[in-house]
Amino acid sequence: MVPRITYRPVGMGQPDGHIRTDRPGTEGPRERDERPPFAAAERRQTGPIGPDLRFAAEGSAMADVVRALAGAVGAAHVLAGDAVPDDYGRDESLGVAATRPLAVVRPADTAQVAAVLRIAGEHSVPVTARGSGTGLSGAAVPCPGGLVVSFERMNRIIDIDTAGQIAVVQPGVTLNELDRATAETGLVYPVFPGEGGASIGGTVATNAGGMHAVKDGVTRRHVTGLEVVLANGDILRTGGRYVKRSTGYDLTQLIVGSEGTLALVTEVTLRLRPRLAHMAGVLAPFPDLPGVTAAVPGLVRFDPLVLEYVDVLAMGAITANAGVDLGVPADVRERAQAYLLVVLENASADRLAEDVEALARRLSGTADVYMLEDDALRRLVSAREKAFWAARNAGANAIVDAVVPRAVLADYFAAVHRLAEKSGTLLSGCGHVGDGNVHLSVFQPDADALRAVMDGILRAAVALGGTISGEHGVGREKAAHFLALEDQAGIRLMRGIKQAIDPDGILNPGVLFG
Repeated sequence: MVPRITYRPVGMGQPDGHIRTDRPGTEGPRERDERPPFAAAERRQTGPIGPDLRFAAEGSAMADVVRALAGAVGAAHVLAGDAVPDDYGRDESLGVAATRPLAVVRPADTAQVAAVLRIAGEHSVPVTARGSGTGLSGAAVPCPGGLVVSFERMNRIIDIDTAGQIAVVQPGVTLNELDRATAETGLVYPVFPGEGGASIGGTVATNAGGMHAVKDGVTRRHVTGLEVVLANGDILRTGGRYVKRSTGYDLTQLIVGSEGTLALVTEVTLRLRPRLAHMAGVLAPFPDLPGVTAAVPGLVRFDPLVLEYVDVLAMGAITANAGVDLGVPADVRERAQAYLLVVLENASADRLAEDVEALARRLSGTADVYMLEDDALRRLVSAREKAFWAARNAGANAIVDAVVPRAVLADYFAAVHRLAEKSGTLLSGCGHVGDGNVHLSVFQPDADALRAVMDGILRAAVALGGTISGEHGVGREKAAHFLALEDQAGIRLMRGIKQAIDPDGILNPGVLFG
């Protein structure tokens, strides 16, 4: 009989038109795309990560749990103790310290995930799901002494249904892998949060967005079905390959964005769309941010694929980091305080040219307009996607991911810059201005001042009708802000849902609810 282990909180048939691929599982953490080297010493912790769970069993209890896990997934796919690489104890958040899990398990299929959760539930071991570890909120940072379920072996693209424009994938598939597979069919999964090495499972967990969200929306718009494993090991299918439903509660959308606190996702059904052949972009420098925000409503009418603002500090950092020359004259750069980057796409080259010309005319009354050729556009968009790395390399202490209604963007920028000036904080920003999602890099080395300015920045977003995260998620890093600023009736309802689905609280404790 395996002894019970407790944790004590201290303080707190394949039809035509389908393409099936069967990729073998990979060993070890997946390599991420063009990721700068990372040192654990660079981590900054601004506060506790949630309940400090400590192993409270005696004798060989830990070894017994590890043996039980090895029986479920195979000994080669359980890492424990010093065999756990540091990478499994962290994600890319700036304010959540790395931890040491009890063990990492790497299941190969849904049945193995269910077996792992039954073992974890029997012994009250907290469980954190892990995809590629590219998240920015600490949701993939495990509890000390907890269990990491890594989906790196569950990385098959199960089906691409070209007739139905649907893909069915396992959670360990990366965005880049899915993009390469769909490109062969003339279809695209349009969610691009800026890290091509991110896993589909991770983007479902955080409801990831990205630069294309102004046109295509965030992850939940494209998820039509899930296979998940509940905390007790039950396997549940929600939704399916259909695109509409009016049948009971929408459990699919409940799980999307729940950050691993309600269930572990083992299969995802995704809506695809046609991949348009032609793309073009323009860059418009502005002398101030109010000019940028005033231009946005008129540009949204063009249905842009990308509508981004980048302030002068962020533009300098990302272009220097990527070695990109904007092709903007020096005297114009000197006057510019912010830039708008607009990308359009179309199936017709002629229609695209007409749209770009009309867009340029729309902007010409307020800003200079620079057309971006294919290579320059590709390089600038790629540099913008790597803005986080540029900010981190420059020493940013925190990243803001607030979202506000587009109509109040100018008010929000004014409010946060007043806060920054008052506190002696440097802010540098870029973001998805087309949908009101503002990313700010916050440079404030004093921990107390950083907490205060972050609280003020997030409160300003809520006061203007926004919320504290548009796409990165709450995780551990923003849990305290979430609990303080979210509607309290909503918090009580969410806690009730969590209690009903995960009554023992083993799924990602400390995430969302602190």
